[in-house]
Amino acid sequence: MYILGIMSGTSLDGLDIAYCDIQDNGFELLAAETYPYSETWTKCLSSLENASAYEYAVIDMKLGHYIGQAVNLFRSDHPGPVDLIASHGHTIFHQPHLGLTTQIGDGDAIAAETELPVVFNFRKLDVALGGQGAPLVPIGDRLLFSRYGACLNLGGIANISYELNTPKPVREAYDICPCNMALNHLARLEGKAYDKDGILARSGKVLPDLLDKMDDLDYYRQPLPKSLGKEWFVENFLPLINSQERSRRDLLCTTVEHIASQIANAVKGHSVANMLVTGGGAKNRYLIARLQAMLPACKITVPSDLIIDYKEAIIFALLGYLRVQHRANCLNSVTGAYMDNCGGDIAGEFHVRD
Repeated sequence: MYILGIMSGTSLDGLDIAYCDIQDNGFELLAAETYPYSETWTKCLSSLENASAYEYAVIDMKLGHYIGQAVNLFRSDHPGPVDLIASHGHTIFHQPHLGLTTQIGDGDAIAAETELPVVFNFRKLDVALGGQGAPLVPIGDRLLFSRYGACLNLGGIANISYELNTPKPVREAYDICPCNMALNHLARLEGKAYDKDGILARSGKVLPDLLDKMDDLDYYRQPLPKSLGKEWFVENFLPLINSQERSRRDLLCTTVEHIASQIANAVKGHSVANMLVTGGGAKNRYLIARLQAMLPACKITVPSDLIIDYKEAIIFALLGYLRVQHRANCLNSVTGAYMDNCGGDIAGEFHVRD
């Protein structure tokens, strides 16, 4: 089935579109593009949680049309058959303890712009079933990237997925800590969109007192399942790095050390021999170097840029495929829901080509 997987991450890098041929036995990535958000969109999406209900509803609709228009632009550059769009949307609220998760980018607006069926709202059913609604990628890790002992995604939030060594295969996954959300915030204060190759962080020094405060955050002592959202970052992590009258390069260096150490803590207990690392943070050479230094027994694989940049969009294409096949696309072993489930709303008339 030919599917466009679409991802908009918390790091606000842009809109990722992956054109995939998804089959039961694997996938082929046919083309992929990222459409960076304008300054206006970046400002809007980064502050929408504080808007009125009316503004929220308008932006939900407008983002749907924007995504649909980006799809049409993508298809003009990459012509070919498309059966389905699978859109993650952009997360604004994620508070599963309140039964709440919200991804905007209205599916009906996308369908209207593209005249294609759209699967969206992937997370809400799992949260309604008592789960975290996150992470969703692990089922794709199991089905598409099983040759790796663990899959680590360094996006706005760092999350990990691995198979437990049990008689019956059980996938476990969770959000580890903030990643590009924090690093990009500090880089922007230095006038950079991001810290390319980790050069700024590498030139700084670790601040032990700040590192201790980061490592002492309550989230790291919570049992699984668990997940992070922007609200937690703004309330708990951002004050730590905003209140410091210190060199931003030292703040970046300390944040990298925190991220690497939290990931290492997550990996060490599971005898992981090899780990796939994707997401924008995989291009941060300093972060990868610190992580490898903390995990000398684990082979860390950083794949091609296409897989680094588009793995999540590829997996959302898979989730859309599973949704229209009426097969589970969310694992309760990961999210804590009381059952595996098949999440996602469908907009537009669904029709698969003969």
